[in-house]
Amino acid sequence: MELPPLKLNVARGEEDRISALPDELLLRILERLGLRRAVRAGTVSKRWRHLPHQLSFVTLDVRCFRRATLGETMDAFTAALTSVCAQRNCECQRGRVMAMKAICLRFFLSASHLSSIGSAVEDVVSHGKTRRLAFQVSPPPGVNSFPQIPEMGQQFMSFSRAHQPAFQCLTRLRLKSLAFGNSDVAALIAASDKLEHLNMNSCGLVDQRHVLKIDTPCSVIQELEFKRFHCKRIHLISVPRLRTVLCHSWRSNNPPMRFGYVPQLRQVNLACKAKAWQVSFLLSRCFSRRSANNLLKLHLNFRHQMIWIRPEHPKHLTAIFRNLAEVSFSGIFPECDLSWTLFILQVAPALHKFTLSRERHACDIPSEDSADKTNVVWEPSKDLKHLKLKLLRMYGFEDEDKVTNYIRLVMERAVGLKRIELRGEVPCEKCDAIYPRRSQVDKGRRRRIKERLTHESSSNMGMIMLVAAMPAR
Repeated sequence: MELPPLKLNVARGEEDRISALPDELLLRILERLGLRRAVRAGTVSKRWRHLPHQLSFVTLDVRCFRRATLGETMDAFTAALTSVCAQRNCECQRGRVMAMKAICLRFFLSASHLSSIGSAVEDVVSHGKTRRLAFQVSPPPGVNSFPQIPEMGQQFMSFSRAHQPAFQCLTRLRLKSLAFGNSDVAALIAASDKLEHLNMNSCGLVDQRHVLKIDTPCSVIQELEFKRFHCKRIHLISVPRLRTVLCHSWRSNNPPMRFGYVPQLRQVNLACKAKAWQVSFLLSRCFSRRSANNLLKLHLNFRHQMIWIRPEHPKHLTAIFRNLAEVSFSGIFPECDLSWTLFILQVAPALHKFTLSRERHACDIPSEDSADKTNVVWEPSKDLKHLKLKLLRMYGFEDEDKVTNYIRLVMERAVGLKRIELRGEVPCEKCDAIYPRRSQVDKGRRRRIKERLTHESSSNMGMIMLVAAMPAR
């Protein structure tokens, strides 16, 4: 949609008060408008005309350049990028090269335009003053068949090899719906010297029977995110700077990942609706005892289907989870017993925050190939005494007896517990119509649970808090 020109209230040829501001302040104003509005502002008066070419932060999204055809859309996108980059080699009024500190580009893979995009970026980063460079790349709309997706993946790899100076400055990369060769992803990371964040959505290997192996000991990558990545398994052999890993909705057999040498790994987030062919697994099969023992946060989301992990003996996990401070188990289906979750207290002696969440909504309908929801049977050791746990937080559990009995069980084991929060379900925009009634039910249920615990226990129950549900995410 075309944007209206920015009005600066210039009357009778006189400059307005905003135009009287120094360039530094005007540039800060333009950087908050977005590139298209900034360029339009530059056409209003001579005073503003040179400013768009001095912007230090530039964001261009191909979706803002929609035309009748893909070629016309990419022509408009490329022309805008070339225009804003063209004068970067010129000397500005103060006799210095104008620096572009950050560039964020979202574009489609179009073979006839990639060379222009790569060259324009290279012209800017050649000055050595670009601190952040981000690409968000996907196939053109409608390109989603199997023969096309591998072709798009190879086209992207050719683009990265043809414009190595640009990719050597790349700090963030988001890819969608591309398929790669077995070694392409590792090669891409290794060739991108400054790449810190890699997000792959609905991507995978051309041969999905192979393991995605990432062995990049010299890379600086800190965050990896895989959503619906298609391969046999992801094996992080050596990624020494890695701090955060997110793996969602995998289609492989369990376990989906294997962590090798990742000494700085701090946070892991796994989320998946288990399928009928997937079986539960031991977390010790994911983590290496020698190289992944600095983990601080672990979040597992079962998406209201089968619990796809199995409790295990402390001897297998304590060395790995010795520094684990925060754990969250979400998407637990209502019929499932909760006592199995206490295995985490046995294997994580430093744990101080533990969150359980049900959060099932009317819009959440299981697929035909979903795994059976089997109960997890496990009893914590009678000798278990956890000293560090301070906060237990629970969302959206309807069974009052189940919640009350579980809280008693935690209080018996976690002798240092200071606070318990009972919260309603997290709202969902798709189920919004039923939430006014549900919130009242949740509130009454949480109050009754607190009253029962207070009545039946002689300990200090002031630590139990009734908290309203969080806003929709």
